[in-house]
Amino acid sequence: MVETNMLEKYAELALRTGVNLQKGQALVVNSSIEGVDFTRIVVRKAYELGAKNVHVNWSDDELTLLKYENAPEEVLTNIPQWQVDKQLSFAKDGAALLSIRSTNPDLLKDIDAERVAKASKAGAEAMKEFRTYTMNDRIPWSIISIPTGDWAQKIFPEKSKEDAIESLWEQIFTIVRVDQEDPVKAWDEHNTLLRKAREFLNKKKFQKLVFKAPGTDIEFELPQGHIWKGGSAKVAGTDLDFNPNMPTEEVFTMPHKYGVNGTVASTKPLNYGGNVIDNFSLTFKDGKVVDFEAEQGYDTLKHLLDTDEGAKRLGELALVPHESPISQSGLIFYNTLFDENASCHIALGKAYPTNMEGGSDMNDKELDEHGVNDSLTHVDFMIGSADLDIDGVTADGETEAVFRKGSWALDFDA
Repeated sequence: MVETNMLEKYAELALRTGVNLQKGQALVVNSSIEGVDFTRIVVRKAYELGAKNVHVNWSDDELTLLKYENAPEEVLTNIPQWQVDKQLSFAKDGAALLSIRSTNPDLLKDIDAERVAKASKAGAEAMKEFRTYTMNDRIPWSIISIPTGDWAQKIFPEKSKEDAIESLWEQIFTIVRVDQEDPVKAWDEHNTLLRKAREFLNKKKFQKLVFKAPGTDIEFELPQGHIWKGGSAKVAGTDLDFNPNMPTEEVFTMPHKYGVNGTVASTKPLNYGGNVIDNFSLTFKDGKVVDFEAEQGYDTLKHLLDTDEGAKRLGELALVPHESPISQSGLIFYNTLFDENASCHIALGKAYPTNMEGGSDMNDKELDEHGVNDSLTHVDFMIGSADLDIDGVTADGETEAVFRKGSWALDFDA
């Protein structure tokens, strides 16, 4: 049985450190009905912290599956304008956004991949304006996860539903530092370490990073003016910090959309759109995917790459040491929020404009000219391992070890 005290600490951490909820601010929560008890704690805590309004967008895996199984395609691809307007109204009011993710990784495994892809693309197109608020940090936003039965048993298949859920709660509390006496303080210290890493890399201004590991031999050109970020972020135009991802172990930037060459192999399964893609590789030429393979989820990967032109290019490059707590757990979570923080990763699709100097103020043409990728999608997948070596190449051609055997080779205090 999960202690109520731990749930309360987790909810408070998500509100204080995750979205950094302010008195008089509205909060939007995306959550599953399977997490109703925890969500109610979050809502109560939010009002106690002074939220003026808390709105919950509920989802239900069973209803989602029934819709995919039975609704005509025109229903799946029609996003009512009122749904878009509702989200935009909160964003324009400066609301904080907290997403509590807990979807069954295999939910849509028996649904035609093209059907899922069309629905995902329609949703992305409809919410394009809303996404500018999150991807440009105009509002505070954060993503956390809680266990559900199907997800927990995917990770712990040998356990009963109840035991699997309890085991997953224990893992989450440890990884997100909720098990520490003062989780907020622990996150302040963690953010300080990540800030040191990103500031060091920003001073280096590497022109290129070269990744080598079994199945991977690839070069990522970094655009001039790129910015490394990681840990906490700031709401645009303010000094308010928030943590977009909890957990997070990464520092990240963007590769040049036309400057990626070589082949990269996945090191962990990717849960995308209710389907698992596993043991896959991508070959890039001048930034674009020109060939790909997958032992599992080939059709799903193909439809992801066909989302739009930008889906075949990269928008993120993230460094995570192999000794991260998530990696050391030895578990595969089938949840990108967790798995991406166990491993170096890259993302197909849209880049965060905040990873480019002045990027938030650039129009689409200017972003493209600076090598910033645009797309309706942004999907992270894992490429790191204990065998990964990374070299940084400076503007004058000098090479420096960044990672060796999956761990940092740089001295951030030097």
